[in-house]
Amino acid sequence: MSDPATPDVPDFQNRDPNSPGFWDERFDRQFTPWDQAGVPEMFKTFVASLNQQKVLNVLIPGCGSAYEALYLAERGWPVRAIDFSPGAVEAARAQLGAHGDVVEEADFFAYAPPFSPDWIYERAFLCALPKNRWQDYATRMAALLKPGALLAGFFFIGSTPKGPPFGIDRGELDALLSPHFELIDDHDVNGSIPVFAGRERWMTWRRI
Repeated sequence: MSDPATPDVPDFQNRDPNSPGFWDERFDRQFTPWDQAGVPEMFKTFVASLNQQKVLNVLIPGCGSAYEALYLAERGWPVRAIDFSPGAVEAARAQLGAHGDVVEEADFFAYAPPFSPDWIYERAFLCALPKNRWQDYATRMAALLKPGALLAGFFFIGSTPKGPPFGIDRGELDALLSPHFELIDDHDVNGSIPVFAGRERWMTWRRI
């Protein structure tokens, strides 16, 4: 997500990741180094483990191209994928085809999903937010998830001098989420794309 100082990086006008225009410009110019262009294997494994219990209501904030939303929708899971960038929503709906209606243009911090989420999937959303929005993230996650519901996915660990991606130290993440959540699973991640390599962990937090 960062703009490395290389000739291959376009000269972007918008430098504010709090603005939808920041992400629109990057989607419009097809500069999306955070995009895995597919569904991560750890996501598939997690879905398979949950499906042995029941199908869950899933919310995906900051969904980008929303490959995971398509994966769930094709299997009959109730899912909503949201992004505040019109460019991201357009890309996601094109990707999802007949399931494009599960994607909505919305601001996560004001969004009211059509169901009570059983699982909110974290994938490059927290690390897209500047540090001054992290407490808002934790507060909104806690408000949307009932006790026992899950916040699970990929977390980008280790502070960064700038971003996005904005990395978070492990202790800082624990302090951010532990007032509302308990950590019930934590795994190394293999097969990360370059922008996240060596820094991701799959973590499952349960609302208390």
